[in-house]
Amino acid sequence: MQSLELEIKQLIISSLSLEDVSPADIDVAAPLFGEGLGLDSIDALELGLALQKRYGVTLSADSQETRQHFASVHALARFVSAQQA
Repeated sequence: MQSLELEIKQLIISSLSLEDVSPADIDVAAPLFGEGLGLDSIDALELGLALQKRYGVTLSADSQETRQHFASVHALARFVSAQQA
């Protein structure tokens, strides 16, 4: 799971062009939105597209479940792992 979390951190950085952020700067348990990494709804759309392209996962923009998956890097890694199983 740690390697998948690292991949997702790198995907977040590259897909959102976070130039001043390294994977080590992103806490896997920290919120991606608001107080944590500080992403917004546009970032969520871009990250969702990047996840779909990279891992072939299916996301629903309106789903409360999707919001839970985007809670943290750890939550995204669990989601991607479950989708690939």
